[in-house]
Amino acid sequence: MTSASRPHPEQDPAGSARSGRSAGPQDPNKPGTPAISSKTGRTGRSGARSTAVTPAARDALAAALDRRLRGAESLGALDVLQAGADALLSAVPADIWCSVMLDPATLLDTGGLHEYGFPRSVMPRLFEIEHAAQTGVDNIRALARRSASASLLSDSMTGRMAESVYYRDVLRPVGLADELRVLLRDGSRTWGLFVLCRAEGSPPFTPAEVALAGTVSAPVTTALRRSLLLAGIDRNDVPDAAGLLILDDDQEVRLCTSTAERWLGLIQEAHPAPGHRFPFTLDALANKVRSVGMGVQVQSRAISRTGHWVTLSAWREKADGRGADGAEEPEALTYVSLAPSRPGELTAIVLDAYGLTPREREVAQHVLLGRSTAEVADSLRIGEYTVQDHLRKVFDKAGVRSRREFSGELFQRCYLPRLDDPPLTTDGRMRNDTPDEGTPTDTPRGPR
Repeated sequence: MTSASRPHPEQDPAGSARSGRSAGPQDPNKPGTPAISSKTGRTGRSGARSTAVTPAARDALAAALDRRLRGAESLGALDVLQAGADALLSAVPADIWCSVMLDPATLLDTGGLHEYGFPRSVMPRLFEIEHAAQTGVDNIRALARRSASASLLSDSMTGRMAESVYYRDVLRPVGLADELRVLLRDGSRTWGLFVLCRAEGSPPFTPAEVALAGTVSAPVTTALRRSLLLAGIDRNDVPDAAGLLILDDDQEVRLCTSTAERWLGLIQEAHPAPGHRFPFTLDALANKVRSVGMGVQVQSRAISRTGHWVTLSAWREKADGRGADGAEEPEALTYVSLAPSRPGELTAIVLDAYGLTPREREVAQHVLLGRSTAEVADSLRIGEYTVQDHLRKVFDKAGVRSRREFSGELFQRCYLPRLDDPPLTTDGRMRNDTPDEGTPTDTPRGPR
């Protein structure tokens, strides 16, 4: 079933994205709809199917996905997530699913695929639980501290689902029975996650499926980090300044400058249908900032469709004058600034995207400051041979062969790639103004 014909979860929570984009749970006698292949014999605590997934099957799935993600064509972040979702859902069907990119520093949403995700009616409460209250046994921040990549809510609750606030307020109201999360993580950094849910009446997730789902984490994470580094040549103009957005506590927009709207339009996020004015990235940030004190700033960084990084900064202040209902107490408003990320921020992001260990990152930072091997060894209290060993690993991950190449790589990515060939974008990367074939040279190129 295509995305155009698939029932949206708001209308039919049980209408699924099984086997990639196919619908389920289906009637096996209905033409054109794939039936669930495994027998649904009930066994054990949750009626789980007795199918088993061998290590060879898990390795085959991971290897096939890795080959697809390492194709000759450079994949963008959303392409990587779609490829991972297609492979995952072909092996572990789901009734609804989404894929989310996260800022590894704050674990706030920065884009993703939501065409087959949760109904919008539960999204405000979901973001409140996830980012403001940060509660629940399978909250993103709790999962990031675990060793396993995949986690099933019913297993984490040891069968006591009714005690889960996430189940009560998000899953159950739309007819969902359980949720499987797969973190896209490399070491201590989490770059995103897959969320798969099954509806009441669908076969429950099995332990074998949970194990199988976890195998997609490593190859998708590697490809996602690589896509964030391969921010090709810009072909669209980008806003030249910061934009400002003001929201009230009902998430109603009081002010949105044209520059803010343009930045938000560049966030890499796909939704089920037209009409959702702003990305969920903004919802996550607004819910998070309401959980901190007045004037306290919360930030996240997202990569745009043009390859630029944008920093979203949010804070809350009391409005001047009386409240909206005439009360004496002025209302609190949420202010969001959107602007190109500064070079210093980008350097940190790039170092994370290379997948460096904490020690490798320390060594890399010293090298970027121009310190010698002896100075690095003295500062970190390790031997010079150990420093050289770390440097070899850093260079290998960055795809360079020397300190000069490494410093130049970071300079080109984060500061200024070529001084002798303007024009440049606002963050210093090259912009290609050469029009596509058939496009008049005087046609403006604004963001889509």
